[in-house]
Amino acid sequence: MNEMAVIDHATLGGGCFWCLDAIYRDVKGVTEVECGYAGGHIQDPTYEQVCGKTTGHIEVVQLTFDPAVITYESILNIFWHIHDPTTYDKQGADVGPQYRSAIFFHSNKQQQIAEKSLAEIDKSSLWKNPIVTELRPLMNYFSAEAGHQNYYNQNQQQGYCSIVIGPKIAKFKKENPHLLK
Repeated sequence: MNEMAVIDHATLGGGCFWCLDAIYRDVKGVTEVECGYAGGHIQDPTYEQVCGKTTGHIEVVQLTFDPAVITYESILNIFWHIHDPTTYDKQGADVGPQYRSAIFFHSNKQQQIAEKSLAEIDKSSLWKNPIVTELRPLMNYFSAEAGHQNYYNQNQQQGYCSIVIGPKIAKFKKENPHLLK
């Protein structure tokens, strides 16, 4: 009997999508990572439009993952640790509504898991300030342009990659070798 592999999806916004993309590509059980835009009111926006701060879209990564290898809860646990979910419309030097912290759920089950995860992390001592991450149903998702896909691995010497993304990846790998492919 040929059984189809079960896959699931997660869509997350946590600042510049290049950062999330670079980290989740190395996580066991994540089979695909796509940079995109979600939650706005413009159909098929461009990067320039999203950076113009009027589309309502958030830079996101959409993950395809194998829940037999990594759970949605684990995907969210990584999320809480790789960006600052306490700053509204800002991650480091990146400022604007496109950099909001957001979890776009794909189902009622994901919504329940995300609500529980957010409440737990907000009560934990991981972050001293309150969590401002938005929980929203996935709407108006569009893939980002080809040049944004796997950006870090293709541009490691570029300034933003070496100064911002590289250290995040190094820290994640050092603290989480058990999660790596």
